[in-house]
Amino acid sequence: MPFAQERRTFLFVPRLALLAVLSGAVAGAQAPKPTATASTTQRKLPGFSPKSATEQRRLEKDAVSGPEPLRAEAHSAVLSKEPHIAGTPAQARTRDYVIDQMKAMGLETEVRTYDVWLPHATSVKITRIGKRDTTVLDLSEPPIPGDPATALPQYLTVNGSSGAGVGQGEVVFVNYGLIEDYAVLDSLGVSVKGKVVLARYGRSFRGIKAREAEKRGAVGVLIYTDPADDGFARGDVYPDGPMRPMRGVQRGSVYNGTGDPLTPGYASKPGAPRLTPSQTSLPKIPVVPISAANAQLLFDQVRGTNIPVGWQGGIGLRYHVGPGPAQVKVDVTTDAATNGTKQIFNTLGYLRGSEFPDQYVYIGGHRDGWGPGAADNISGTVSILEAARSMSDMAKAGWRPKRTIVFATWDAEEWGLVGSTEYVEEDSLRLQKGAVAYFNQDVSAQGSAFGGGGSPSLRSTLRDVLRGVPDPKTKGTVYDAWRAASGIKSDTIEPNMGDPGGGSDFAGFYNHLGIPIAEWGFGGPAGTYHSAYDTHAWMQKFGDPGFQYHATSARIVAAMALRVADADILPYDYVEFARTMQKYLAPMQRAFAARKWEVAAITPLAAAIARLERVSVTFATSRDVALKSELSHDAREATNQALLKVERAFARPSGLKSRPWYRSLIYAADVDNGYSTMNFPGVNEAVRAGDQAGAKEELVDLTMRFGKAADAVDEARRAMVMSPATGAPKKK
Repeated sequence: MPFAQERRTFLFVPRLALLAVLSGAVAGAQAPKPTATASTTQRKLPGFSPKSATEQRRLEKDAVSGPEPLRAEAHSAVLSKEPHIAGTPAQARTRDYVIDQMKAMGLETEVRTYDVWLPHATSVKITRIGKRDTTVLDLSEPPIPGDPATALPQYLTVNGSSGAGVGQGEVVFVNYGLIEDYAVLDSLGVSVKGKVVLARYGRSFRGIKAREAEKRGAVGVLIYTDPADDGFARGDVYPDGPMRPMRGVQRGSVYNGTGDPLTPGYASKPGAPRLTPSQTSLPKIPVVPISAANAQLLFDQVRGTNIPVGWQGGIGLRYHVGPGPAQVKVDVTTDAATNGTKQIFNTLGYLRGSEFPDQYVYIGGHRDGWGPGAADNISGTVSILEAARSMSDMAKAGWRPKRTIVFATWDAEEWGLVGSTEYVEEDSLRLQKGAVAYFNQDVSAQGSAFGGGGSPSLRSTLRDVLRGVPDPKTKGTVYDAWRAASGIKSDTIEPNMGDPGGGSDFAGFYNHLGIPIAEWGFGGPAGTYHSAYDTHAWMQKFGDPGFQYHATSARIVAAMALRVADADILPYDYVEFARTMQKYLAPMQRAFAARKWEVAAITPLAAAIARLERVSVTFATSRDVALKSELSHDAREATNQALLKVERAFARPSGLKSRPWYRSLIYAADVDNGYSTMNFPGVNEAVRAGDQAGAKEELVDLTMRFGKAADAVDEARRAMVMSPATGAPKKK
């Protein structure tokens, strides 16, 4: 996971919920005003006729009963028995296991193969050159007694996509390596030019840390996880507790991009034109993750400038900024010259639709990891397999979904969403035409605390599905447990959901093509992220004993897939979508006012969002009335095709000016952080840059796109004004 999945907090929460925390959102946000689409009961399902709603509730109950904890545990044991890095034989074995399982279920299967730039590290050496001695650091993660997976050969402690070569210089500690941290260093007169940067994980994507250090002339980067963030300061460490030991290391990619870097914007298939690595934004300097124990050895011989307030971490000595006097030599070699391009494999299982076979509901998650990967992301793979098993059993009993359901496991997500991106780029025309939703499973079970989010248009559906899924711990529903954990009492308040900024495999679907997405999972105390200690034994003891929450996430997957796949009219909630968009206007107005720009320039955008809300309220009412009758196939088809245009309207073909691959003008990961989500990124990036003309230009474009979205919703309403039997216009 290249962006916000870095678990540097002691309490793991699913990726989108973590984004909400990082971007300053709080649990207990005001719920949308009650509407026909934002409120559901056991008697009524938005998008279903009264008759089909009764049958749908029965089907979802069957689907929820299918996933089994014992079977989930068995899948996890096989898939996480060894490290399975993308491009290795072990990862190919996970492909074979998933395909064999889906074939046994009776699903139609497919493997998509891509040739991508994926150089592996072949050696890494870090030497501390001090006044008194020279020490070669031990970079390995020692085995844990009683956990055999930790004794297996490990992927070297080199960040994915690190530059190769040698960098030597004095050490400079840069705190989290944020842009604002470098501003503090500038005020102190400390430069990292010609130095080796020591940064702590957290608060930004590791690729941003590498980018900012290289931009400022550093010759190497070392990144460690401070025990104050997910080590002993947060709880007992593995094997006595769930947190990261002092010798634990967090691997991860430092590529600030999406997909194969040599084939930007198109699939990496044989014969495709390719850039050279030097033509890309890949790091040119070595970037290596180290343990807190090794960071302590370096801090022990760093002096120079005293640290600013707030920079002291949890290691038992006083931190200093440097530079030096100790020097560090970082030496990394890779197989780029001999085997830089490797094959990766996506697996696909299909349950074909009976009525709208060319409309697709995707369930996806990645299979690759940096170690055994029991949590990240075998837990997600297991949830997909168990949901597929449940629905395939229903299909054997005679049920067929109206729309095609696709069960996908992606390769090389950890290197920059590579597998899912290549798939989306290869199949973009079919996806733009017929993909109705994508449900992501990325670390679906690593505790019992629910978190989730995604497109505002699908949040009310997810909330309603949660009301029908039992929570293993509380014996109520997942929705009830989620509300209770959020401390919410009022019926007008809903627990917060995260926004789809980027950083996991939904990005190709939402950020690139504008396809609505949702994501969820269960979290808890964890400090084994991207380490050799993310094992089946750890999961059995700390993450999900009994594998109840693996099964629970799969139950949510199955119910969500059925809800969208079988809906007469797609259950998007564009009232909630519009009201969510309205919340982003006030911060934008304040930003304009702070720069003494004309705040009235935002008024047309506000009016366009208000119009989207009005037509969406009207559509919801018309939909509920129309579904009391038997709508014809043609009327439903026309209505649904119009609804597919709504969020696609916000996917600008030319993309963001900062990152053309990211087309959505609603959400994107912050280009200078990688974790926090930026809403209305076209406008707000221009505001940050102080580009008033650019901000106004983006406002005009965004306003126009809200108008197109409202037109699409109104087109969907008009499509329902058809004779239930013939599809001819109703007589007035």
